[in-house]
Amino acid sequence: MRILNVTAQKPDATGSGVYLAEMVRSEVALGHEAAVVCGLAADDEVRSLPGEAHVLAVRFDTPGLPFHVCGMSDTMPYAATRYRDLTPDMLAAFEGGFSRVIREAVEEFDPDLVICHHLYVVTALVRELVDDRPVVAICHSTCLRQLAQHGLERERIARAVRRLDCVYALHGAQREQIVEQLGVTPERVRVLGTGYNARVFHADADAPRKPGRIVYAGKIWRKKGVESLLRAYAAMDGRGLDLRLAGGRGDDAEFEAIRRLVDECPWHVELLGRLSQADLAVEYRRAELFVLPSFYEGLPLVVIEALASGCKAVVTDLPGIRPWVQSNVPDAPVWWVRPPRIRNTDEPCEDDLPAFEGRLAAAMREALASDCCGCDVSALSWDALTARLLLDYPIDK
Repeated sequence: MRILNVTAQKPDATGSGVYLAEMVRSEVALGHEAAVVCGLAADDEVRSLPGEAHVLAVRFDTPGLPFHVCGMSDTMPYAATRYRDLTPDMLAAFEGGFSRVIREAVEEFDPDLVICHHLYVVTALVRELVDDRPVVAICHSTCLRQLAQHGLERERIARAVRRLDCVYALHGAQREQIVEQLGVTPERVRVLGTGYNARVFHADADAPRKPGRIVYAGKIWRKKGVESLLRAYAAMDGRGLDLRLAGGRGDDAEFEAIRRLVDECPWHVELLGRLSQADLAVEYRRAELFVLPSFYEGLPLVVIEALASGCKAVVTDLPGIRPWVQSNVPDAPVWWVRPPRIRNTDEPCEDDLPAFEGRLAAAMREALASDCCGCDVSALSWDALTARLLLDYPIDK
């Protein structure tokens, strides 16, 4: 089968970018031909995709597209344009650039199946331009957040999504949200889940794991709960503890506020910056506990990667995540933390943060004191996920 994968973003640096890159790697490993349409800056090189994949890039920061790649989150780990800031001329240039490359990909690569990432503008474009072969899309939650927060092309996107051959949700709660928010027929929305790279993320009995080491992986961003994590950690008895924050920076002012919290923390904290998957796996294998205190998530693959690497985990109990984890990894050593009340999709109520941070600190203390560890996540590999999507699709190729 020839499979065309489409994203408006860079095929790395974010959870959805890793998701796409790993699926493409699995498509190739399963014997299929793969191509990728993606957004890149003028001087970007693609290192996250297998060499066998055909890459057709829409180049930003160029005369034709004189602005940064658009990001599905308002704060990205690289220079990015917010969708809400697109002017009519910018949107026309954006759509023109992607339309040209999508047509080129369909004509030259002649895909049997098109897999889009995010239920957003480029997915709508693909459905409008490609009506002679199946087009499906995977939701990563950030698209639903964009649609809820501002009205850019909202009705057009909803119409196009309803015409997709299939929509894949990360978990059951997200499936219900897609049906309700976009009016998609329930039978056309299926739960796909997430995966992990078993070749990279695995436990190592010979690797020295440091008791009391805590690791966070994700954007260094307030909405990821990083400020709350630092305040919760500062309130603990941190003697013998070690907090390490891995991830790219977004907004400069917000990052500096987080850096000040790091500097003021009475216990050891280290900002590691953005890491490769191999280096992140090493961090997981050396840590005792992984913490993800986010206020908004789809189905975070970092949780599965950390569990696969032998960590215990403390995770905000956001919609859909706990049922999926408990169904697919019933023995997972995860402590769930009730989130604060949320406004505007991803903004915590300030009055609720002290209590949330207290619950977060308590969960970290309990997890660190627990002897339980280890779980089997082998059924959640990317190869298994990709094969499941291709098998599940009703067109026999």
